[in-house]
Amino acid sequence: MGNPKAFLTIPRKEAGYRPVNDRIHDFGEVEQTLNTRDRQEQASRCMDCGVPFCHWACPLGNKDPEWNDALYRGEWETAYKLLSRTNPFPEFTGRICPALCEKACVLYLTTGEAVTNRENECAIAERAYQEGYVTTVHPERNGRRVAVIGSGPAGLAAAHRLNRLGYGVTVFEKNEAAGGLLRYGIPNFKLNKKVIDRRIRVMEEEGIEFVYGCAVSIDNGKLTIDNCPASNNSQLSILNSQFDAIVIASGTPVARDLKAPGRELKGVHLALELLSQQNRVLAGMEFPKEERVTAKDKDVLVIGGGDTGSDCIGTAHRQGCRSVTQIEIMPKPPVGHNPNTPWPNWPVILKTTSSHEEGCTRRWNINTLEFIGEKGRVTGVRVQPIDWKPNPEGGRPVMVEAGAPEVIKADLVLLAMGFLKPEHPQYPDNVFVCGDAANGASLVVRAIASGLDTAAKVDKYLKKQ
Repeated sequence: MGNPKAFLTIPRKEAGYRPVNDRIHDFGEVEQTLNTRDRQEQASRCMDCGVPFCHWACPLGNKDPEWNDALYRGEWETAYKLLSRTNPFPEFTGRICPALCEKACVLYLTTGEAVTNRENECAIAERAYQEGYVTTVHPERNGRRVAVIGSGPAGLAAAHRLNRLGYGVTVFEKNEAAGGLLRYGIPNFKLNKKVIDRRIRVMEEEGIEFVYGCAVSIDNGKLTIDNCPASNNSQLSILNSQFDAIVIASGTPVARDLKAPGRELKGVHLALELLSQQNRVLAGMEFPKEERVTAKDKDVLVIGGGDTGSDCIGTAHRQGCRSVTQIEIMPKPPVGHNPNTPWPNWPVILKTTSSHEEGCTRRWNINTLEFIGEKGRVTGVRVQPIDWKPNPEGGRPVMVEAGAPEVIKADLVLLAMGFLKPEHPQYPDNVFVCGDAANGASLVVRAIASGLDTAAKVDKYLKKQ
């Protein structure tokens, strides 16, 4: 702890976002960066607590006090080495993690101004790439091979650790590029896809093989390959080879739908239909006009109050919508403090994202009754204010009417209500499931932690064989 009084004399300073009128016209990352002096000053605010609750809160167990101290001293390479010991992809979490560590920071409890761990993490990762601290590792091979199905954060983390342990790793991805929801679910204005490409190049240089465009299923513990590009003969031999273990990291591919009357109307889409298509368009892919999902010149209604809904709002603005309304069936969270989620737990409070700041009508306790339309296209959604009452029998509260039905005008409706947890059959002992595929939809940082943990389980299992 190089400056024991910094937390008393230096206030929290965030880099902030680009101006709204500037950022809504492109898909560049909205978050700005601090200069080196300010960043190191922010790192100096870390108190190196006797009981660092940031460790406890972070699924990866990041050693924030250690690398914050190195950052404060200007020892950027040491900071990166300390950070990368627990987090293989700080360039991802430094951009999109909600920073569980910050809400568990003692300074958050005492002053409301936590250490800027997330921004510090991103700055360390970027400096590491700029200065060449991110180097490839080529471990001695042990002759065993592991297949990883899915290249989202959990699959990438599992592949990274297994490769470092000496296993030959092949990652199978059904899409045309790696990243999973990092690439196809998170908008570029939060995570530029060049950041993913940069990390994938490092992983490839370390010997991890990526096979794209192949749908992989498991039958009696063996890989079954479908729809693999016939022209890719070099990869076909890899696909049909035997693996000593298989890691399933296929995420949560099924979004929660809303089976209300009128769901079949054109203009009603699952959120990822918009988000993934827009990311592909930015990558250079073209879509026929009749297949294009766009908010241009439309009144948009987003159903669902979470992060995916927020991403839809920001995307709709950049596509040129007329207006955006977001509705949520649950009550409005408390503002600032929630006694039901006390420190150091993650506080369930009202969250306002950069997308919300760009303009959005937000409403809570709203139930969707039906989609209405003309000539086969949606023109509005009939909704009703509701309330939640305690269930006399216990369990989930009971929904009751709290107002007259009304119609929200909408030319485009986006369903952002989360994802269904996958169900899996009984697999052979050498098949492991990790990330969202195992636990249901959650945070990227939790998926990475699950991937690392699963890789350790694979290693333990194979060492006994």
